[in-house]
Amino acid sequence: MKKVALSLIVAGSLAFGFTTGDAEASSPASQSVSVNNGTYTTAHNVNIRSGAGTGNKIVLLAKKGTEVSVVGQKNVGKEVWYNVKVNGKTGWALSTLLTKNGAATKTANNASVVQKAKSLTGIPYRFGGTSTKGFDCSGFVQYVYKQSGKSVSRDTLGQFAQSKKVSEPKPGDLVFFQNTYRKGISHVGIYIGNNKFVHAGGKQSQIVSLSNSYWKSKFHSFKRL
Repeated sequence: MKKVALSLIVAGSLAFGFTTGDAEASSPASQSVSVNNGTYTTAHNVNIRSGAGTGNKIVLLAKKGTEVSVVGQKNVGKEVWYNVKVNGKTGWALSTLLTKNGAATKTANNASVVQKAKSLTGIPYRFGGTSTKGFDCSGFVQYVYKQSGKSVSRDTLGQFAQSKKVSEPKPGDLVFFQNTYRKGISHVGIYIGNNKFVHAGGKQSQIVSLSNSYWKSKFHSFKRL
């Protein structure tokens, strides 16, 4: 009888003791914390809280434009909260109120590229030209990007090799053409949206539609620097 009772106690311990441990190990993902490092900027005035969730105490108010360091994140229901360091303090901020600096910078650079490219239309085409006295296609691209803070290769093939192909172009991406004055990749322009690109070609730098019969037949790919 004692042996039977002891067996029942051991079995009960295994059945119930480990159930609690398993429940803790499989806690909901909504409470999990993961690593998410990076530098962000507050898109609005943001309350930095002592914990992830609006029910937690406000540690400080980070005004719009404040740079914060993200060291982790937590999912709370359908919301994502970032663990941030700002002004020597650590707290939590709702992810949708922050903008990652790298992404914001890239968007700003692309806008600068498009704006600069449009402003240079009407400049005479000059084979080998790299200045406002005259551009060839790759010289035009190099000049525009340099003015926007990015260094790119001098020639068309170099720019083609330096960039990555994309299926959905964004303003500021490169558009390449083939078999124009030579076989293979031979011409480049800057995509500006609405199925148009700006380039140095013909008699001058100009904006052209990709629906143009000539350029449509020579189109090769969109690529991103």
